[in-house]
Amino acid sequence: MSIRDNLEQVNENMKKYASKGENPKLIAVTKTVELDRIKEAIECGVTDIGENKPQELDMKYDELKDSVNYHMIGHLQTNKVKNVVGKACLIHSLDRISLLDEIEKRAKAIGKPQDCLIQLNVAEEEQKSGLYIDDLEDFIQEIEKKEFVKVKGLMNIAPFAENPEDIRWNFKKMRQIYDKMKDKDYKNIEMKYLSMGMSHDYTIALEEGANMIRVGSFIFGKRNYNK
Repeated sequence: MSIRDNLEQVNENMKKYASKGENPKLIAVTKTVELDRIKEAIECGVTDIGENKPQELDMKYDELKDSVNYHMIGHLQTNKVKNVVGKACLIHSLDRISLLDEIEKRAKAIGKPQDCLIQLNVAEEEQKSGLYIDDLEDFIQEIEKKEFVKVKGLMNIAPFAENPEDIRWNFKKMRQIYDKMKDKDYKNIEMKYLSMGMSHDYTIALEEGANMIRVGSFIFGKRNYNK
């Protein structure tokens, strides 16, 4: 199927599976995807793309300019923050104090607030990035001390499961945390986006309340990681 056909299927599924009252936003994940195929997706209505690596975001930002919004969705090293702040409309992977401090420093240097999502590791998978739930309250206190970091919600990467139903609990837990935070009045923090769900599990995530999904291979096909 073509990129257009695949996007139509995703858009249909977003309408079909979205929780009541939600109007989900699609982030097309373009890791290793060629520029001409990204441009094709943009022509088909994609407004937001997600990159895992700062150097790829940098390159595509230079080529595509303001034809699309850029999201940094992968693990972000502190020494790469300078390549992302001011270019990404949203950093999805804020998960530690050293990164928080660096984003604040870089955003302050250019005089432009940087929107971020707190990445949670609900399943506490050691091989994955993300803040553990038990550390969230302390992290919130640090965010409230900042001036240029603006948190707009939460992000999660659920464990992989052949049957996405097996990880429904993960999305459900994320929604519970999101709703709880939404009811509180924090400085620099608002619950606008709940970013969860990828190509293999996004319909379950939508059912459990995701209002932002990150879909790559379902749109562009399997990636060539040897590039």
